[in-house]
Amino acid sequence: MSSTARRDRRRATSAARPVRLGPRSIVALALVSAVGVAAFGWPLLAAGDSGITTHAGDAPWLFAALLPLLLAVVVATIADVGLDAKAIAMLGVLAAAGAALRPLGAGTAGIEPMFFLMVLSGRVLGPGFGFVLGAVSMFASALLTGGVGPWMPFQMLSMGWVCMGAGLLPGADTLRGRRELWLLAAYGAVASVLYGTVMNLQGWPYLGGLATGVSFVPGDPLAENLARFVAYCLATSLGWDLPRAVVTVVLSLALGPAVLKALRRATRRAAFEAPVTFEAPKP
Repeated sequence: MSSTARRDRRRATSAARPVRLGPRSIVALALVSAVGVAAFGWPLLAAGDSGITTHAGDAPWLFAALLPLLLAVVVATIADVGLDAKAIAMLGVLAAAGAALRPLGAGTAGIEPMFFLMVLSGRVLGPGFGFVLGAVSMFASALLTGGVGPWMPFQMLSMGWVCMGAGLLPGADTLRGRRELWLLAAYGAVASVLYGTVMNLQGWPYLGGLATGVSFVPGDPLAENLARFVAYCLATSLGWDLPRAVVTVVLSLALGPAVLKALRRATRRAAFEAPVTFEAPKP
């Protein structure tokens, strides 16, 4: 390899960075997140006679809205930073890996090794790419495990937020080593618990007719329903959320260095966002 070729390769390698948010990506992510927040939270603000027990009927409509919005995020990211076929191929490979990891624990006692890979991938690849990766991975895993149901579009949104949050963590270009690992492990622990909490909000309104102390009461003041919701999470899902957080921390610290290195090497070779430069030929 000539000295010029080596210099050009080093320039492309040093310039390769995680996929960043551009203005179009920000708008697309804000729109899909707003739809997701409304889908999760509207029962809390609904009147008592609004037929809240039919909340399961939201899922097909949410799924129908989510797919074009995910496509909009992909198109916006491509328009902003010029992703090519290599980036789309990486999305497919990581989504397949995440889908394959999920059945290993099958959610037993909160053991879900998928989370650590999603967090690390979101960190390296950026928030826009990460959001799409999380949503597509959850969709693929639902098809693989037969977990298709009214909860699936909500899971896609929640996992998308987990990966997007990892991409928004500080120090993406400068923070390395043990400090970065501990940052990602801490984020993974918090995100694992928040994922379970948010997903509870999708199913909790169905308990409205059970008349228990932690049941949702349509039309009650928001503060009272939120207090019942916190009690419901502590009484039911915390036993799954905490083991999920522990597994995510352990895998992030144990496998994080190797996985981050592999992901960053793949990103450099794909040359995401590497600027195209032209040099005059030497005489």
